[in-house]
Amino acid sequence: MTTASPTPLVIAVVGPTAAGKSDLGVSLARTFGGEVVNADSMQLYRGMDIGTAKLTPEERGGIPHHLLDIWDVTETASVAEYQKLARAEIDRLLAEGSVPVLVGGSGLYVRGAIDNLEFPGTDPVVRERLEEELVLRGPGALHARLAVADPEAARAILPSNGRRIVRALEVIEITGQPFTANLPGHDSVYDTVQIGVDVARPELDQRIARRVDRMWEAGLVDEVRALEAQGLREGRTAARALGYQQVLAALAGACTEGEARAETVRATKRFARRQDSWFRRDPRVRWLSGAAGDRAELLARAQALVERAITA
Repeated sequence: MTTASPTPLVIAVVGPTAAGKSDLGVSLARTFGGEVVNADSMQLYRGMDIGTAKLTPEERGGIPHHLLDIWDVTETASVAEYQKLARAEIDRLLAEGSVPVLVGGSGLYVRGAIDNLEFPGTDPVVRERLEEELVLRGPGALHARLAVADPEAARAILPSNGRRIVRALEVIEITGQPFTANLPGHDSVYDTVQIGVDVARPELDQRIARRVDRMWEAGLVDEVRALEAQGLREGRTAARALGYQQVLAALAGACTEGEARAETVRATKRFARRQDSWFRRDPRVRWLSGAAGDRAELLARAQALVERAITA
């Protein structure tokens, strides 16, 4: 890593959705003269603003944010591609003497950015066969197979996420090892302080429900309808994003809008539990309470963690 910065440190703010990561990331960037690098896989997509809780320019408070709005909704997400982009931003910021503040709840994207992580190649024949099977049998059947071959990977991947299930099964077939065996130990590329924002499950569930209500009030359905005209329904990754997948189903007549809204809340709660489980397995994450009423204390404790790392 570059050592041009007087504090060659990366800050990563991680944890489940609705925990308050984005606001903390902005505050830490302001405190330490840094800039935010997005590590939310769905905020990479242009136009997916309301459903991903993307901070507005006003909410960013003048802090530059990078790796937002870089892909069309028709593009398939690639962790390997994100890794290249994220490291380029991190290296640039460090060289300029700025502190990169990585913010997001996409666990594999965070690890791809800051850890010594190499992604296995792909086999077009294996991939095509698995994708055909996905169309014929659906993601549930493939997820059941993944649960037998690699239970840990199955716990980390939503049963509805056909693209990631196919990728995991492809890696297993190519390498002859579990998908998770291709994730090395916690070997960082950068000196990183990882701060996990911890919110008790009952409070987090309430926050998620309120967030979904605000998304609907802010016009999520209209946002999805506009993106559908831009090819969202054909996007392998973007079309499966929480909220967007459910609204697309409602627009297709598969359910009512009320049912889509309720399912978005349920699916987001399940996803938050998976995120929490992923980050809990990383012993480097320092967990701080993000409970309501503790915002000032959260920032103070996070600042203290970073300051100790800088002076260590």
